[in-house]
Amino acid sequence: MALLDPPNIAESTTALRRRTTTVKPPDADAYCDNSSSPNNNINNNENGNEQIRAPGEVVTNGNGEKIEQKKGVESQTSVLRYAYRPSSPAHRRIKESPLSSDAIFKQSHAGLFNLCIVVLVAVNSRLIIENLMKYGLLINSNFWFSSRSLRDWPLLMCCLSLLLFPLAAYIVEKLAWKKRILDPIVIALHVIITTAAILYPVFMILRFGSAVLSGVTLMLCACINWLKLTSFVHTSYDMRSLVSSTDKGEAESTSSNIELFYDVDFNSLVYFMVAPTLCYQRSYPRTAFIRKGWVLRQLIKLVIFTGFMGFIIEQYINPIVKNSRHPLKGDILYAIERVLKLSVPNLYVWLCMFYCFFHLWLNILAELLRFGDREFYKDWWNAQTIEEPVHKWIVRHLYFPCLRNGIPRGSAILIAFFMSAVFHELCIAVPCHIFKFWAFIGIMFQVPLVLLTNYLQNKFQNSMVGNIIFWCIFSIFGQPMCVLLYYHDVMNQKVNNGK
Repeated sequence: MALLDPPNIAESTTALRRRTTTVKPPDADAYCDNSSSPNNNINNNENGNEQIRAPGEVVTNGNGEKIEQKKGVESQTSVLRYAYRPSSPAHRRIKESPLSSDAIFKQSHAGLFNLCIVVLVAVNSRLIIENLMKYGLLINSNFWFSSRSLRDWPLLMCCLSLLLFPLAAYIVEKLAWKKRILDPIVIALHVIITTAAILYPVFMILRFGSAVLSGVTLMLCACINWLKLTSFVHTSYDMRSLVSSTDKGEAESTSSNIELFYDVDFNSLVYFMVAPTLCYQRSYPRTAFIRKGWVLRQLIKLVIFTGFMGFIIEQYINPIVKNSRHPLKGDILYAIERVLKLSVPNLYVWLCMFYCFFHLWLNILAELLRFGDREFYKDWWNAQTIEEPVHKWIVRHLYFPCLRNGIPRGSAILIAFFMSAVFHELCIAVPCHIFKFWAFIGIMFQVPLVLLTNYLQNKFQNSMVGNIIFWCIFSIFGQPMCVLLYYHDVMNQKVNNGK
C-alpha cells in the first residue's frame, strides 16, 4: 500500500502493535465475540478491556498456550484507522508524474511490457484464426521433404568433403611449426586452401541444378568452414610471428613456453571445427558435466519454433510473395503496401530463425561439447547505431588487424561491411543461381546509415533515435524488399529458361 504509507505511518503502525489500547466501539459485542470470529484481532484482556493485535501476532490463551492469529482485512483496517490520521500530510516533496519525460525512464515498465505481450498474442491469434478460416491450412508435405531433395546428393557429398580443407591446413601448419617449409610458401598454400574451400561448393551448386534450400544449407556450411579455417590459419601465423620475433636471449624460455601452449594440435583443431565458435584457440572454458534433461527441453523448443517458422512461411509469406509484383516495376504505392504487409511475418520468421540457431542450436551444441562460453550474441536489439552488431570474428581477424596496419577506423569499418556483404551475397545469390547483388547492396547501404545514426545520436543525445532507425531499416524495409526482389528475379529467370 504505497499510497497509504507516508514516512510516519511505519512508526505509528509499529507503536500500535506494541501497545494495548482500550476501545469501546459501538458494536462492542460483535468485536468481542471470539467464538464466532476466530480471526478477529481485537480481544479481551484479563481486565475486560479490548486489545488491538497486529496481523500474525502470537498470543496466549488462559493456559499459557501460544495461538498464532491469521492475517485479516479487519486487523489491517483497525491499524490504519489509528495510523493514517486525516490531519497527516499527504504531500511531502516534489514529484514528477510516472509518465513525464523526466521520470519515464526511471520507472519500471514491466506491467506495460506484459500488456504488450498480451495484446501481441491476442492480435496475432485473431489473425491466425482469420487466415485459417479464410484460406485453410496451406502447409503441404513438400515443405518438409520432397523427392527433389534426393537428387541433391552431390551437395551432401560436397558438404562432407569440406572437412578435407582443415586437414590440409593442419598439415601445412604442422610443417611450418617444424620449420620444414618457408613462410612465403606457407602463406601461398593457405591462400590456395582457403580459396578452394569457398569456390568448391560454389562450383558444385552452380554445376548441379539443386533446390534453393539445399544450396543455402551448403553455402552456410561452406562459409562457416571458411571462417573457421581462416581463424585457425591467422591464429597460428600470429603465434609463429610472436615466436620468431622473440629476442635470442629470451628465445629459449619464452618461445618454448609459447610453443608448448600454442603448438598446433590435431585434437584442438577437431574440437574447434565442431565447437559453436568461429575463433580458434588452443583451449576453451569447459563445463563440468552435460545436463541431459536441459538438452532435451531445448530440443523440444527447437522443434516447436522450427514448426512455427514453417507455418508462417507457408501460411503467410508464400501467398503474399506469389500475389505481388516486382517492387521496382509498376506502382510505387503498391510496392510499399506489399513490403509493409510482408514485413511483420518476415520479422517473425527472422526472429524465430535467430532464436532457433543462435540460441537453441548453439546452446545445445555447446552443452553436448561442454563448451563454456555461451555468449553467442549480444543484445543487438538494443543497438543504438547500425555498426554495433559486430561479430567477434570480424573484430579479431579483420577490424583490429586493419587498425594495427595503419588503416583508419572508417576504412576498417568499410572493409568489415564489404566482407559481410560478400558473404551475404554468396549465401543467397549462389543457391538462387542469380547475381543481382541485392544482398550486397543491402549490406553496403548500411554504411551511410552508420553516419546517419551516429549524427542523430550526437544531436539529440538519445539512444532511442538510432534504435528506431535500426529496427525500421532492418525489419520493416530491408529484409522484405530483398525477399520480393530475389523471388521475382528467380521467377523471371525460370520463365525465361522455360521459353
